Amino acid sequence: MPDVISADLVVLANRLPVDQVTEADGSTTWRTSPGGLVAALEPVIREQRGAWIGWPGNADADIDPFMLNGMQLVPITLTACEVEEFYEGFSNASLWPLYHDLVAKPEFHREWWDAYVRVNRRFAERAAMIASEGATVWVHDYQLQLVPQMLREMRPDLRIGFFLHIPFPPAELFQQLPWRRQILEGLLGADLVGFQLSGAAANFVRLVRQRVGHRTQRDMVHLPDGRAVRAAAFPISIDTAGFTELAASPPVAARATEIRRMLGHPAKIFLGIDRLDYTKGIYPRLRAFAELITDGHLSTEDAVFVQVATPSRERVEQYRLLRDEVDRLVGRINGDLGRIGRPAISYLHSSYPREEMAALYRVADVMVVTPFTDGMNLVAKEYVACRLDDDGALVLSEFAGAAQELRQAWQVNPYDIDGIKAALLDAYHADPKEITRRMRAMRRTVREKDVDAWAARFLDELMGRPAPRP
Repeated sequence: MPDVISADLVVLANRLPVDQVTEADGSTTWRTSPGGLVAALEPVIREQRGAWIGWPGNADADIDPFMLNGMQLVPITLTACEVEEFYEGFSNASLWPLYHDLVAKPEFHREWWDAYVRVNRRFAERAAMIASEGATVWVHDYQLQLVPQMLREMRPDLRIGFFLHIPFPPAELFQQLPWRRQILEGLLGADLVGFQLSGAAANFVRLVRQRVGHRTQRDMVHLPDGRAVRAAAFPISIDTAGFTELAASPPVAARATEIRRMLGHPAKIFLGIDRLDYTKGIYPRLRAFAELITDGHLSTEDAVFVQVATPSRERVEQYRLLRDEVDRLVGRINGDLGRIGRPAISYLHSSYPREEMAALYRVADVMVVTPFTDGMNLVAKEYVACRLDDDGALVLSEFAGAAQELRQAWQVNPYDIDGIKAALLDAYHADPKEITRRMRAMRRTVREKDVDAWAARFLDELMGRPAPRP
């Protein structure tokens, strides 16, 4: 590997913060990926001579470290076999369903675990090579839970933080994992372990006490070597100002007007935007909407449901089955209830740029976010940020992390179809003053607790800096 610049701040994540793009002339370039995490950390990395370590997204891609927008990017190579076993296998067919309340049955295979260990070690070794003396290292998410301890053994001088973006399960579920102790010990290599919710942090501390045997006191774990690890909640957020500015731009406003016209100017537009994932509760929300039409509470003349389902992990069998299931449901609903030019559900199985998402957020009268479980769910916050006139209703699963902050949403149990129907009707018929009161409070929350505040709070805590006064 060519020489790399020693870094005072090192971020590790499964993916690099850039996407490789093929231009019209056949050349390839790198573009910054959309997303709040990249937007929040990019200026910090530039300021602190930082580096970001991650996989570029292509199997067997052997790419040298490079600079982009003042960030040093260090690609990690994964073989095709490792993509299958580490990423699609252990990360997304073992850990993902286990951490999401067993919405799907997790699979445990020893060869997947071996690949997980091998790839985590590769990430840790690369971080150990480029981190300067006493540097700060921030490891992200469930794909890299062994890295903190591996890195601690290689470089005890480092300050190491870890943040889990998805839920962390209770002991009754986590203990099914054959390698439960190794995962817990891996996370204990960090000085600070961050979770979306306080309940997840408590689950972790309880499991460490029960399964590893370390002494714990509230949110602290005391290790035999005298080191202490803190586990705490740091609810992630979005680039609120960026979404608000985007939603206010003339092209997005014009596109929102065009979308309503294309949909036939219905009285109310319902909207769902999700990755096509079995945790997102897409099936019951569409059934609930269809039953409201069947029961005569709504009609295709005055209401339409736009569901964007972004393709996700389509090489994994469970995701292919889910796509077929949703396709059949949408076809059946539209066949039974739709009319020419008036489908009950406008279903879009595709990815769209942020500008299109912002236009959809602007045009949607009712946003429906009903995951069975979710670490946070940033779509709910993005919708709120784009409601420039303090209007729009949010129907939100009580099992999404965002429900703890967006308390003014119409909250639902995603397993209760009748409850979803009632909430959709309440939101549909709500008095405009009631809608404004709720939305104004939620907009204040996402404005004050944006992704910059989240990143600053975590890094301040990790580095031992005093918290700023409110």
